[in-house]
Amino acid sequence: MSILPKSVQKVIDEFGRLPGVGPKSASRMAYHYLRSPNQDATKLANALVEMDESVVNCTKCFNVADQKECNICSSPLRKKDRLCVVEEPLDVVAFENSGVYDGVYFVLGGVISPADGITSEELRFKELKERVVELLSDVDELEIIIATNPSLEGEATASYIYDLFKTLLKEGKLKITRLAMGLPTGADLEYADRLTLKKALEGRRDF
Repeated sequence: MSILPKSVQKVIDEFGRLPGVGPKSASRMAYHYLRSPNQDATKLANALVEMDESVVNCTKCFNVADQKECNICSSPLRKKDRLCVVEEPLDVVAFENSGVYDGVYFVLGGVISPADGITSEELRFKELKERVVELLSDVDELEIIIATNPSLEGEATASYIYDLFKTLLKEGKLKITRLAMGLPTGADLEYADRLTLKKALEGRRDF
């Protein structure tokens, strides 16, 4: 039986559900809000309720948004001849923070992972095909940039996407590319795994 009030234990349990948060960290966070004199707990609760009530998925790319169509998809400044396919909304944030990409996105909602019971049926491949057809009606050629993570699951998902659009590839309407992968700056070769070295060799370029 817990010696804590039920309300406190409930908060600890909820914090403990967060990724990477263990029981000790969850307890520290709960006690932080208990000790706060500035109604931080109320502010957090209100922010979570507002997020839950106002955030939706963009109908075009399925990124998180506060309206039917997100700011990226609705922007006339974004190039519609490049579609970057990512796993999760945080991947979009990473690209946007880099400032190096000016196309549009599509969020799959994960990767194919039979070990976790995630098949192609659980992901947004049907919606991806619909989005590609929509974009092709406005551009002469569309480049699909596959930006899934360089894991076994990410590679399997990338291969599935490639197979999904084989017909359009043969018709010359599409170009499918994969993010270059390999050794990060400052990495030591002795610590690189087999897949990283393989991708580094395959992606080599002229000096």
